[in-house]
Amino acid sequence: MAVWPRALENLVGGGNLKKFLTMEELKAFYGGKSVLVTGHTGFKGSWLCRILTLAGAKVAGYALEPPTDPSLFAAAGLEETMDSATGDIRSLEDLWRVFSLTQPEIVFHLAAQPIVRDSYRNPVYTYETNVMGTVNLLECARRFGKVRSLVNITTDKVYENKEWEYGYRETDRLDGYDPYSNSKSCSELVTHSYVQSFFSGSSCAVSTARAGNVIGGGDFAADRIIPDCLRAAAKGEDIIVRNPYSTRPYQHVLEPLGAYLLIAMRQFEDPGLAGNYNVGPEEKDCVTTGELADLFCQAWGQGLQWINRSDGGPHEASFLKLDCSRIKKILGWQPRYGVNEAVRRTVEWSRAYLDGMDVRQVMDQQILDYFSAPASIS
Repeated sequence: MAVWPRALENLVGGGNLKKFLTMEELKAFYGGKSVLVTGHTGFKGSWLCRILTLAGAKVAGYALEPPTDPSLFAAAGLEETMDSATGDIRSLEDLWRVFSLTQPEIVFHLAAQPIVRDSYRNPVYTYETNVMGTVNLLECARRFGKVRSLVNITTDKVYENKEWEYGYRETDRLDGYDPYSNSKSCSELVTHSYVQSFFSGSSCAVSTARAGNVIGGGDFAADRIIPDCLRAAAKGEDIIVRNPYSTRPYQHVLEPLGAYLLIAMRQFEDPGLAGNYNVGPEEKDCVTTGELADLFCQAWGQGLQWINRSDGGPHEASFLKLDCSRIKKILGWQPRYGVNEAVRRTVEWSRAYLDGMDVRQVMDQQILDYFSAPASIS
């Protein structure tokens, strides 16, 4: 899929682009702006809304009830800190009402059915949510006509995965294998069509962001390695790892969120910067699931360990990496946390949660730490 709409060489800003976005910069840009986040009750959506709230944005969200119980959204009491609307992204009419009421200048689209195994169990719902949900979101933005910056969050799994040893680039072929990955590939194509057909030359800049596997405090989803680790640790049981030899681009949740915020900012200021962006860790931080489980056990202590127990589940890619040179070159983005620090921060939040501490306060401190860190941390 071609990178649109301007050639790469014309976008390079030289050596003066900052590598790390700061909270001061976030406040200067997002303060007072109306921002809509779909999927705000999910794991990533909750963290994103909290960052935006701390930055002084007028934050509204549209999503189903939290997808897990417990949930980060409820545990951190985020509903009381923002304008939260409950609804299904598959409903164009309901979504349009939210646009009309909240009048967003900036939109982050995170609403999705995000679990690979669930997509095998319910492919129709997955396609309805991930494909038609994107159509509905873009159609509302088109009709509304006042959105200046829109970022559609997809996944690293949108690429036709040939198990190559190198990272996939934004120009590589899209063709996810399983219903979840394929539906996200379709979401990318829908976005590209809307850009070409309706947003080209308009005041609304549209990008897609393809992020790797995220970890962090407050993820309670099923069929994900870190939540499985947390549940086992809380019970004093061994961690069950299904695919210990699968390599993934694991990164702390604040990494892609920082990238999404940067993309939305830069394309708001210069629509020529809109396009497709991979967001992932450095190559040294692409580790196997077994290695990630090792890091979690080391950080948690108390003799925690994991065991290999493949359950013969549906197909999932065994090797997947991203080439993130485009976002680094064009926007000056760099990951701040290596995988060790990502796991440490995840364990820090998780222990606070299990100890009954104020997890919103822990979130706030981790957000402020991340957006003030002067250098990369391994």
